[in-house]
Amino acid sequence: MNENTLNSLGYPQIQKNVADCALSYLGKRYARELKPMVDAHLIQIRLEETAEAAALIRFGASIPLPSLDGMETIMDLLGTGYLFSERDFSHLAQFLRSCAQLMKYMEGKSGAAPTVSRYAASMILIEPLLSEIERCIHSGRIQDQASKELTRIRKKMTVNEERMKRKLDSLVSKHRSIMQEHVISQRGGRTVLPIKKEFRKQVKGNVLDESGSGQTVYIEPVELVSLQMELAALQAEESREEMRILGDLTSLAESYNREIALNTETVGVLDFLFAKAKYAATMDGRTVRVNTQGHINLRRARHPFMGSSMVPLDFAIGKTYSSLIITGPNTGGKTVALKTLGLLTLMMQSGLLIPVEEGGEMAVYNEVAVDIGDGQSLEQALSTFSAHIRNMIGILEQANTSTLVLIDEMASGTDPGEGVGLSIAMLEELHSRGATVVATTHFGEIKHFAAATPGFENARMEFDTVSLQPLYRLRIGEAGESYAYSIALKLGMPQRIIERSKSLSDQSISRDRTLVFTSPPLETPTMTPERSVTKADDPVELSRKNQSKHSIALHKKTTTRESDSPAPAKTFRKGDRVYAAYLNQSGIVCDVEDSRGNIGVMLRGRKVKIHKKRLTLHISANELYPGDDYDLDIVLETKENRKKRKLMGRKHVEGLQIELPPEE
Repeated sequence: MNENTLNSLGYPQIQKNVADCALSYLGKRYARELKPMVDAHLIQIRLEETAEAAALIRFGASIPLPSLDGMETIMDLLGTGYLFSERDFSHLAQFLRSCAQLMKYMEGKSGAAPTVSRYAASMILIEPLLSEIERCIHSGRIQDQASKELTRIRKKMTVNEERMKRKLDSLVSKHRSIMQEHVISQRGGRTVLPIKKEFRKQVKGNVLDESGSGQTVYIEPVELVSLQMELAALQAEESREEMRILGDLTSLAESYNREIALNTETVGVLDFLFAKAKYAATMDGRTVRVNTQGHINLRRARHPFMGSSMVPLDFAIGKTYSSLIITGPNTGGKTVALKTLGLLTLMMQSGLLIPVEEGGEMAVYNEVAVDIGDGQSLEQALSTFSAHIRNMIGILEQANTSTLVLIDEMASGTDPGEGVGLSIAMLEELHSRGATVVATTHFGEIKHFAAATPGFENARMEFDTVSLQPLYRLRIGEAGESYAYSIALKLGMPQRIIERSKSLSDQSISRDRTLVFTSPPLETPTMTPERSVTKADDPVELSRKNQSKHSIALHKKTTTRESDSPAPAKTFRKGDRVYAAYLNQSGIVCDVEDSRGNIGVMLRGRKVKIHKKRLTLHISANELYPGDDYDLDIVLETKENRKKRKLMGRKHVEGLQIELPPEE
């Protein structure tokens, strides 16, 4: 997956959240290295594993996972010739005991969590090493019975220390009156008596130190010299024997290098697995069915960072349409819907449970390509439009049947007319390559294009027109409005500016350029059972084919404006056949112009509202129909509806209904 996509959708925060739930250094490492996978079968296995672990946690199980304290150093140095200390072996013994405990615990959970239990079953008990460590080391100290030689040395040391203690007691009793304090001191590892300076000559021995004030001297009595030299020799022997014992234990541990490494890795994997399960519990994550046909069907989906504060999202794509155009007001939740879909897809492909209702279905994609945010950069001299175009070029280079494309605010950042044309052309190209596309926009032309083109569908973010508050609910199958005037008025924009804006919008403004689409209707891509990339999906092949199939021409139209009189306004009457250039379709006017300048046009059996500036007269109603009193219902209504209307005109019929075509 592209790093820009991962960063744009907030995937690094998911990695951090999972790592925070891990206990061991390996579990945290695996969480930080978490990446989306593209093998659907492997993804399904990982989801089932996480669901099993989540079920254990949900039912109150307390899994005895080893913490791996101190094991990172041991694994790094094992086999390098490094001599491990008593502390290292204490950590290793604790790890081996915890592994045995975990294996026994998971054996009892094999029925409830068979997949997770198999991980623990793959671990190896290393009883000989554990027994030897426990025999030799206890509480971080080498035991006397670790070897016969060490037992002998420490017995001699004990005898020596007892003799020295008796001798000291005798000396303290003898020199009590001339001692500065009745405390035995140590200087340089040797036992000394603190004698008042003026009485120093009364004690035979070596002066090893004196106090800062010079009032006390520290004397090693001559009676202790031989005993202390003997003790020092015994301590050296003890140290050599301890090093030999630690060396033997290190060699024994190195002989089990493979088994220790296997157990450590397995504990790390289990810790990572239960970290995913713990993170799922924080957001009520569920598993989903995985497919490779591009089908997505989610109920009550939530963004993992928003939790219960987000209005749940119902989303579906991939069955009858593979491109969805979302419209609605600003701050209405369009971008959140895009990011929710994108991040949940990445999480699912990483084997993470996602916050949706049970029974959801998601598609696996080789690439998730996004164009979200304005992308401005002063350092790289990129404008908003330039950044969008760079992103779209990158998306077009990789788009195929296994690509999910998420585009925020199409046609923004440049001239609306040219931006709309460019956006529609890119949507056509992405659709022809079989990509799954979800895009947001405010432009009516793109909404009308989606309504009239097979394989495309409109959706809107719901808006309360009374309270002027977004409802953040996605409704698929309907196009929405931006409610710019209503929102601006509520936020404090003066009424006179709103009224002036409406009057300007209703005026007929001549354009410098007109987009004319001369391409045949789009071919809906065939959804293969496995969304693999074939030669037909190759961008070069498709580009060659599209060049022969589609041509989009920009015709510059020079208009001469007279300073004294404005251009005459377009007027259309019911029954006129009109042409919508940006849709490359003709239709019949079924509703006359409303207060906003929108005209109802019947296109392919669907009523579409199109602004009069976007229409040109193809054939007037006078030329099409005989006489002014011609019944246009013959053209605009179905035969069945005409019969029903005629019957209703004569009498009341219970349950009789007239179904009108959907209005976009």
